Amino acid sequence: MTMAWLAVIGLANASGALAQAPAAEAIKTDGFALVDANAARMAKINDAIYSFAEIGFQEVKTIGLVTAELTRAGFKVETGVAGMPTAYKAVYGSGSPVVGLMSDFDGVPGTSQRPTSLVHDPLVEGAPGHGEGHNTHQPTLVGAAIAMKAMKDKYKLPGTIIVYGGPAEELLASRGYMSNAGLFKGVDAILDVHIGTDMGTSYGMNNLAIISAEWSFKGRTAHGNSAWQGRSALDAVEIMNASTNFMREHIDPPARMHYVIPVGGKQPNVVPADASVWYYFRHVSADRAWQLFVRARKAAQAAALATETSVHERILSASWPFVGNKELAELVDENVKLVGMPAWSEADQAFARAYQKSMGVEVTGLPTQVRSVTGSRQGSSSSDAGDMTWQAPTMRLRIPAKPDGELAGHHWSAGIAPATPIAHKGIAAATKVLVATYVDLATKPERLAVIKQGFATQLAGYPKWKSLIPPFADPPIHLNKDEMARYREKLKPFEYDPNSKQSYLEMMKIAYPPAEVEAGAGKASNAPGAGEKNGG
Repeated sequence: MTMAWLAVIGLANASGALAQAPAAEAIKTDGFALVDANAARMAKINDAIYSFAEIGFQEVKTIGLVTAELTRAGFKVETGVAGMPTAYKAVYGSGSPVVGLMSDFDGVPGTSQRPTSLVHDPLVEGAPGHGEGHNTHQPTLVGAAIAMKAMKDKYKLPGTIIVYGGPAEELLASRGYMSNAGLFKGVDAILDVHIGTDMGTSYGMNNLAIISAEWSFKGRTAHGNSAWQGRSALDAVEIMNASTNFMREHIDPPARMHYVIPVGGKQPNVVPADASVWYYFRHVSADRAWQLFVRARKAAQAAALATETSVHERILSASWPFVGNKELAELVDENVKLVGMPAWSEADQAFARAYQKSMGVEVTGLPTQVRSVTGSRQGSSSSDAGDMTWQAPTMRLRIPAKPDGELAGHHWSAGIAPATPIAHKGIAAATKVLVATYVDLATKPERLAVIKQGFATQLAGYPKWKSLIPPFADPPIHLNKDEMARYREKLKPFEYDPNSKQSYLEMMKIAYPPAEVEAGAGKASNAPGAGEKNGG
């Protein structure tokens, strides 16, 4: 410890502030006991959310469960915030410091998977699932919030605790609207979580800005054998896509463009009067993502002109890159090291090794050491949480809730572990880190001052934030409605009641750890046509 740091502590004590390390450490120990006492309940909530398998903007049962838990704990809960029915804000306390807990909780379309099964084994073929493990996020926050409230009441800690639920992260669709609604105004620090294979955090810019936009073309229908009487909206979509595909050679890396065609006609002998195309545009900064979007806009206008159709443009959502705050990350890192990795059982390690063997990757088991804080590398992914990081100092903690080795992101293989004892232990460990960090923020005002100053310096290094979402835009809460409705009843037999005396795996009659399979069996089951060959 430096002399300067000792001097800061001395000044704080001399001014009558709360006692520093001894008081804080005692409160943390008490908080950890509360987390342990509530861990079984949070594990059941985790598994219930996994079983609901709800995708973006359709997370109705998930939010019902989570907000009921927070209400019972004494939080004032507001749902439907920022114009999104499955977004919420739960508050306890008043004054400073204001500590926010944030996460998403949506599943991924088409990633249904039986938990622990080491090959592709959907519960319902084609249905949604938790193919990124977002089910682990809210139990981590709720468990932390309950322990924080208890410590706040017992030790008369100052400030406000706010828990946020940001739906539809896989649609990159909620936190930008929450930012525009001012939900993070006045927050001193935001503690965000995401599933990972280890426990730790990072700081700096770690992903790309993104714009999600849809172009809907309107033509004139006609019989296919008299197609000259019509004007094809699908032709316009295809011409636009051809234009942007030719454009790819002339955009600078690491720019990304992806599209799907949600509406393309009904049958071949009817000229489509309606067609739409949905794009994601990613780039290293908001400005460059916007430039990419504008080029695609011109392609849409040209396609409408060429086909004598009309076109309507809608920006669905957008976000600046995610930037983690260095000073907050360093504080969290201290508590990551204090808590340490979970104490994995032999069954946990056996499952991890069998999983990695089945996926055809190096067999390493589960890590036993935390990872020290590092500066981020700006990767090619994006998150709607990016906008939030420009409103208040933000840190993202990785929850150690799955083994390394998944075949891809947003994939059934990433949904094998998030409802197992590995996930439950990872949730408890990450919860303790959040609790310990809250204690530091509530009892060590000098650390919060350093974080705030670091955030001001961080913002000064970039252009001033301005939302990429137009002020007249509404959240695209219609998305996934039909997809979820198609599978909800089929998934219902697999739903888990967190008030059950049985565990989720017991209800599903699943053994843990599972029996090993042949090396590479999981990878082989992912090959094109593997489902047909295996009778699935």
